[in-house]
Amino acid sequence: MSDKPDKGDKATREHKDVGAEQDEHKRREFMHAMLADLRALDRMLREGRFDTGPRRIGAEQEMFLIDRQWKPAHASLKMLDKLGDPHFTTELGLFQLEANADPQMFTGDGLSRMERQLDELVGKARAAAAELGLAVVLMGILPTLRKSDLGLDSMVPSPRYRALNKAIAELRGGAFEFSINGTDELIVRHDSVMLEACNASFQVHLQVSPAEFPRMYNLAQVLAAPMVAVAANSPLLFGRRLWSETRIALFRQAVDTRHTHHLRESEARVSFGTRWVRDSVLEIYQEDIARFRTLVGTDLDEDPVAKLARGETPLLKALRLHNGTIYRWNRACYGVMDGKPHLRIENRVMPAGPSVLDEIANGALWFGAMTELGARGDDVTRRIEFDQAGANFYSAAREGLGAHFNWLDGEDITASHLILDHLIPLAEAGLRRQGILEDDIKRYLSVIDGRVRTARTGARWLLSSWNALKDKATSGERSSTLVAATVRRQQTGRPVAEWERARLDEADAESGPASYQQVDQYMTTDLFTVHASDPIEMVVNLMSWERIRHIPVEDNDHRLVGLVTYRAVLRFLANGGSMHDTPVSAIMRTDVLSVTTEARTLDAIALMRRYRYGCLPVIQDGHLIGILTEEDFMNVASKLLERELGDRR
Repeated sequence: MSDKPDKGDKATREHKDVGAEQDEHKRREFMHAMLADLRALDRMLREGRFDTGPRRIGAEQEMFLIDRQWKPAHASLKMLDKLGDPHFTTELGLFQLEANADPQMFTGDGLSRMERQLDELVGKARAAAAELGLAVVLMGILPTLRKSDLGLDSMVPSPRYRALNKAIAELRGGAFEFSINGTDELIVRHDSVMLEACNASFQVHLQVSPAEFPRMYNLAQVLAAPMVAVAANSPLLFGRRLWSETRIALFRQAVDTRHTHHLRESEARVSFGTRWVRDSVLEIYQEDIARFRTLVGTDLDEDPVAKLARGETPLLKALRLHNGTIYRWNRACYGVMDGKPHLRIENRVMPAGPSVLDEIANGALWFGAMTELGARGDDVTRRIEFDQAGANFYSAAREGLGAHFNWLDGEDITASHLILDHLIPLAEAGLRRQGILEDDIKRYLSVIDGRVRTARTGARWLLSSWNALKDKATSGERSSTLVAATVRRQQTGRPVAEWERARLDEADAESGPASYQQVDQYMTTDLFTVHASDPIEMVVNLMSWERIRHIPVEDNDHRLVGLVTYRAVLRFLANGGSMHDTPVSAIMRTDVLSVTTEARTLDAIALMRRYRYGCLPVIQDGHLIGILTEEDFMNVASKLLERELGDRR
């Protein structure tokens, strides 16, 4: 047989070559368009064409859509149809939704107007979701999300998202690998950018003039650390306790395209940045074009130079599209309103939730501190090193209010004391400087004060509730409980500092027996395993120490290879076997039945009864991640019985 390709193979190869050439041609055209936009931006800055009038503020509210079992629901497109409101749009995941508030003047009742509109938008989403048998929840990371929820079938069917995923995967050169260490450790391997969809944020915008942009942007960088500390609301991912604000670590790795030698310096597409801004917003756009390859291209119909010549304002579509694939935690934004261009700083560090009131309070703290520090004209770049500001940011993401900062002029201070002693007074002065209503200033900053003094951020509330449920429920049950409790407390409008801990019965109250439909709700994930080559003595000791009757046998890649039962050990010992010299492989079963995390409870029970098994290993992507036992099923049965008796009463 010839090794030469046949005509069909050649045609396929030529088709791919043509497609690749077309892609590269589009990429070159897109780069030309970006550079033209950059020149147009430079000209507009030099000619003073930007809006320098009264400040405006804005906000974007991301949220998760959940079903009656408190798990992600693929319903964003149905929601948009039902809502029929241009304030709403999709995010990356089909289980996410975004609401965009209208810009407000940063004076008078601007903050309370923003709160009222966000309350209305979230309320409207809740009502639409209820009609679909669903709910919405504001959380930085949804605890009930599973890796199986993050396939490409969960991505909004947008050509841009597909192209973005394809481009990042190609630049990455392989699977996406994540490693985050906190109280627990998480190591994940995934095949797409969909892990980004684990995140939901509350983003705020502050309009600034071109002249003050460098100073104000640098201030935003310095303030990023205390803002993430006070707003932290994302401590859990896949049942692991990680950073206080795990979004920071997760998002950075989710779209990381770096695949270079470890000695070569390179920056992630999600980053704090690399240096201070010295003279102009142009520095940010120039650096991003220089550092990061374009990921998406599109047909562009704008000649920005020609528009300027006609006295019109260009939209800078290519530059803005590229900017949308670079995820600085503080992002420079160009926009056009009523034909006039303006600049904004977008703060992306804050997660969604715990309540709308908490979110607006966070925004008030940031807006006020930015305003007052900006008005004082201090050059913070002379008072703190850029790398130290970045170190403070990541420390805050890990530790929350417990973080220690090396602050301005070398002051060593905790996040809590910094916020109480410095930032709240600064924010109060800044809000007054803008003419914000006194009642609003007092209301929002008192929310921050109460949260810090009680040390109850969203992250602290979630973790305290999680830990309190440890001996009462499995990881899946605890995750559902936290989501259910969050939904209930958000509907009260109270700030998180006033929330009581989550109760186990809250998840069951509305979901009923359906909450136990899948095995991942109550499987045991804290596993004790052995290898086939281990001595049987190890099995005997494990069964005695941990009072367990079934031990999975796995290989070095955590793949299930067998199962050892208590009865097998007893038979072996009764026949005079030696525990010291005999490997586990001599008594383990290799024909082991298993189920996946999505298996229905009734199917798992039927399987165990049919084959008279005392346990079932749970497999995901070929790896052992949990185990089900007869005791687990008895626990579920007792809970359902308790609920039925309660209903009869």
